[in-house]
Amino acid sequence: MRQYKPLIFFLLRFIGSYVLFILIYNWYLNHFLPHGLPDPFTKFCAELASKGFNIIGFESSTIHIPGENYMRLIVNGKVGSIVNEGCNAISILIIFVAFILAFYTTFKQTLLYIICSLVGLFLMNIFRIILLTYIFRFHDSIAKVSHDYLFPAIIYGSIIILWIVWIKFFVSKRKINAA
Repeated sequence: MRQYKPLIFFLLRFIGSYVLFILIYNWYLNHFLPHGLPDPFTKFCAELASKGFNIIGFESSTIHIPGENYMRLIVNGKVGSIVNEGCNAISILIIFVAFILAFYTTFKQTLLYIICSLVGLFLMNIFRIILLTYIFRFHDSIAKVSHDYLFPAIIYGSIIILWIVWIKFFVSKRKINAA
């Protein structure tokens, strides 16, 4: 049984942190979605994507229609995309954080890695929203493939790479140094 102790601790930390974060996130969402409102973080993501469009020379804004729990991202006067709760990437970021916590090293190192990774993934997600909206607005023929396959592969691939970096350069290094 002793040989399974590290695996059991890994599973308990992963499942425990995942369930805790999902419960908190669902509690947060339940303050907005049942009332026909987008949650503030989703609204923030849509507004940043709109600012990104404005920076690169497109006229862009966001609107919320009462009763809808999403934001409409307007590009050059037409709806480019709808930004809903799933677009903010929090659900997959929760999985990412739970995995990192399951392979906890030191408090400072783990926290710093999580913060830096989340900032990078957040910026990547805003860029993803911008690109997908551009594709929906100007290249509709590749919109479904881009939304359903290409961009999920990019975001999940990035998370897997960050997990590998964490294991290879932080967790394994710590175990080697401890030996």
